[in-house]
Amino acid sequence: MSSDRRAPNPYTDLPPSRYWRSAVAEKHPLDMDELFSPKFRIGPEERIAVAGSCFAQHVGRALRSNGFSVLDEEPAPNGLDAEVAETFGYGIYSARYGNIYTARQLVQLLKDCASGTVRETDFWIRGNRYYDALRPSVEPEGLGSLEEAVAHRRQHLRKVKAMLGKTDVFIFTLGLTEAWQDIATDIVYPSCPGVIAGRFDPEKHAFKNFDVEEVMQDMIEARSLLKAINPAMRFLFTVSPVPLTATASGQNVLVATTYSKSVLRAVCGALYGKFEDVDYFPSYEIIVSPSTRGFFYEPNMRSVNRHGVDHVMRTFLTAQGVETAGRGKRAGGQKGKKANGKAPARKDDVVCEEALLEAFS
Repeated sequence: MSSDRRAPNPYTDLPPSRYWRSAVAEKHPLDMDELFSPKFRIGPEERIAVAGSCFAQHVGRALRSNGFSVLDEEPAPNGLDAEVAETFGYGIYSARYGNIYTARQLVQLLKDCASGTVRETDFWIRGNRYYDALRPSVEPEGLGSLEEAVAHRRQHLRKVKAMLGKTDVFIFTLGLTEAWQDIATDIVYPSCPGVIAGRFDPEKHAFKNFDVEEVMQDMIEARSLLKAINPAMRFLFTVSPVPLTATASGQNVLVATTYSKSVLRAVCGALYGKFEDVDYFPSYEIIVSPSTRGFFYEPNMRSVNRHGVDHVMRTFLTAQGVETAGRGKRAGGQKGKKANGKAPARKDDVVCEEALLEAFS
């Protein structure tokens, strides 16, 4: 005798957040539940280092404005205008390393800090000015001599090493798999030679598109290098929801973007499952979810607008037990007035070398 009653199975009576219909299709994007359940809480007394691709700049700002102890080992000189300071790479991250787009860049920086290594190929020339090729945007007008540029880089490496020695939680946003590298040394750059400074030479420079295995190995090595500095250090990884501005892969930029983000997301998932001290925050999923219908992007369908940034950070802060403003309000708190009656300034733009590639279209 047949029966309509189905036997229990692993999908019987799961919470609503485990089914697409109830968790996504029937939910407003601002009301999705259980998007982030932290492996560990980050306390206000814990010292946080923030690094990564352009989107990571939003993370640092939101954490600072909500009372978290975000390190800044290379602060701007006293009296320097805030916008000018940001143009020169101050206050963007926990040190003045600029955007770190790839896992390989991160490994390079950590190794250079440990050894104090500075190479001649680390510098580019434009006109009669010298630029640090590993952070070309932090001195937008360059420096007057190679000796000065070398001294600046050595000082920077010392500052980063000191910052890492104080770090309890390392937050890193993975942004790209595509990079350009020096053929002789295998050093990768945050921007293609010739975009900001230097000169592209196909005999000296090669395109590199990292695969899953390479990114995984780099992130495991980066974690090991950081744990050697502080065995108790914990990690929070995210994937930037910002698409590629341009691709040198030979594919359509949409296809190239999907590859890049898929690789990075797969690596983060593997790291999350492999290490108890690694957590993952789904900023990527929050912004690119089909239910948002793209309304978290600016009209260029690339830059994340302030509503998207605020929702991402509000989701993170709420999961961490931090009270935030309500829906539609900014993660930094209620809208207010300064003593002079003017609305407080807010800079939603980010410093992003990769965005400069749009000028070549």
